Amino acid sequence: MSDSLTISALARELGVTTRTIRFYEEQGLVEPERRGQERVYSASDHTTLVLILRAKSLGFPLSECHTLVSLLQQSQQHLDKNALIHRLEEIASLRERLEEQREAIEHLTQTLEDAERAVYQRLDRMQRPNAEATGARHQLDLGFVDDD
Repeated sequence: MSDSLTISALARELGVTTRTIRFYEEQGLVEPERRGQERVYSASDHTTLVLILRAKSLGFPLSECHTLVSLLQQSQQHLDKNALIHRLEEIASLRERLEEQREAIEHLTQTLEDAERAVYQRLDRMQRPNAEATGARHQLDLGFVDDD
């Protein structure tokens, strides 16, 4: 990415609409530089938008996106001890949420694997009787019949 991008170039790069980027700007999550009527987004704005889009794809609400962005921005500022402790609590809370999501994803993945295995087994059972029936017809045709 270059040092600065227009809104349309940034939207193309991120795979979103310009309206999406404007929305996050309206929410105070990014603050592009203005050059006349044109918005110019920095590498920092790009990083922030990538973080927001990832968080949204994981189901994070906008309020938590604000927290993530402020953690990113304030990690570079000088904060007092209480503010740093508060940041650590926010980070711990977000980590906990991500861990819960990771566990939910693992559980869902296991459930899908179990369902897939069951479908393959059922398909296998459905195909086996046809093979057995074909074999039985051949036995009958040949005069070999089991009386078990």
